[in-house]
Amino acid sequence: MRTALNAADDDSQNALALILEAWDEGLESGIPAERLAYAAMFTALTDLVGIYGEDAVLTLVQGLERRVREGEFTLATRIQ
Repeated sequence: MRTALNAADDDSQNALALILEAWDEGLESGIPAERLAYAAMFTALTDLVGIYGEDAVLTLVQGLERRVREGEFTLATRIQ
């Protein structure tokens, strides 16, 4: 039996797959990754503000500093 949680997981996986596909298409079109990243962040933040409001998004963004420092968004270790 499919639960609401499984459906949400499926939606998240489908959303990520679509974003990654668009990202790859942008890279193949010659758009630099940093420009794609800023555009994605702007789009995400404006949508979240529209849905939840500025205060909720500010709380989210303030929590990102710790998560970035702890390496949550680091996918590969650099060898120097």
